[in-house]
Amino acid sequence: MYTIVFIFIFLLGTIIGSFLNVVIYRFNTGRSVSKGRSICMTCNRTLRWYELIPVFSFLIQSGKCRRCASIISHQYPLVEFGTGLIFAITTIHFLPALSFSQGSFILLVILFSFIFSLLIVISVYDVRHKIIPDKLSYLYAFVAFLSIFVNHTGIGPMFVMPSLLAMVSGPLFALPFAFLWLVSKGRWMGLGDAKLVLGIGWMLGPLASLAMVTLSFWIGAVVSLAIMLFSHKKMGMKTEIPFAPFLIVSTLIVFFSGIDIFSLAALFHL
Repeated sequence: MYTIVFIFIFLLGTIIGSFLNVVIYRFNTGRSVSKGRSICMTCNRTLRWYELIPVFSFLIQSGKCRRCASIISHQYPLVEFGTGLIFAITTIHFLPALSFSQGSFILLVILFSFIFSLLIVISVYDVRHKIIPDKLSYLYAFVAFLSIFVNHTGIGPMFVMPSLLAMVSGPLFALPFAFLWLVSKGRWMGLGDAKLVLGIGWMLGPLASLAMVTLSFWIGAVVSLAIMLFSHKKMGMKTEIPFAPFLIVSTLIVFFSGIDIFSLAALFHL
């Protein structure tokens, strides 16, 4: 029974992922994200319904437009599959809450599926444009702040009053990133990263956020070094590399694994 539910949630996630691709491509372009048919970005042909099936259409068409044979970006299937996977993992993550409250379980799955959808859009948009739109980061911060009033366990009341530390966790972690942006004049860190961390700090809490920051710099260092060593393009220390994806990947790892700074330190014997 659970297997069927997880498959359904995964497929639903791929459909949502297809919509997220529309948001990523149309955001700040003047085009509506809810109106207008999808088209080929090269020949402007309106796509048929069978060309819009998440993941499968890309595979069946061998990643090319049926009319002009132009290459379709791998972003489409990756976002679709990734969203489906995250939706399924989110459902599994909160499954214990179902034993105590069906309402809490549904609320948690919907809330965090929406939160992670926002993070996917922010991450991919930052990779494409090297900027995090304020509207997206502020929306994420607002929803993340609301999430600290929700009981994540499903045990007891659906809503709780968070501690003072939980309420200041967002600004507590955003301020150092804003300081790095200020002293470096944007060379080390973007102000958008600080706004993103505002929401992450609220969502994860202080100890988990410390682990997230540590992981993000580790992952960022490894990936940046790999890009400089193996990229065909000439890159150096001054090459601009978006940091939001590292923050968001680290956030997902910390959120789903439940690690905090102490367990992370113990893991690496720090």
